[in-house]
Amino acid sequence: MLPNELNDLYKEVILDHYKNPRNTTEIVDPVHKARGYNPFCGDEVNLQINLDNNQVIQDVGFQGHGCAISQATASLMTESIKGKSIEEALIIREEFRKMMQGEESNLEILQDLEILEGVRNFPVRIKCSLLSWSTLEDCIS
Repeated sequence: MLPNELNDLYKEVILDHYKNPRNTTEIVDPVHKARGYNPFCGDEVNLQINLDNNQVIQDVGFQGHGCAISQATASLMTESIKGKSIEEALIIREEFRKMMQGEESNLEILQDLEILEGVRNFPVRIKCSLLSWSTLEDCIS
């Protein structure tokens, strides 16, 4: 893909997940829940997770408010971890963190999350993209 086409796709995916976030239904009586808050910009994410008997993420919900990056990342994150074990979800989280920090990351593990790689071109927004992932870690630890 050409750089301009990739940039357009990046913008399109972020706007789609910001305007039409996935998995926003609040889970009643979740097994795990956590709240993430970024005091610098006011972004907030509330996350709930239910697991099956094998510790696989059966259902995940998030609610929040904030910038397009934080909310789109939360939406994409919920899609990427549903059906994964806690261990797999934490591996994805670590690979996402590496990608945002400019470290070598496994794009095969990240799959659709790779589209957010462009966020690291805006250092102020990296914390926005990591908020839902740190909330996930708090939620399941």
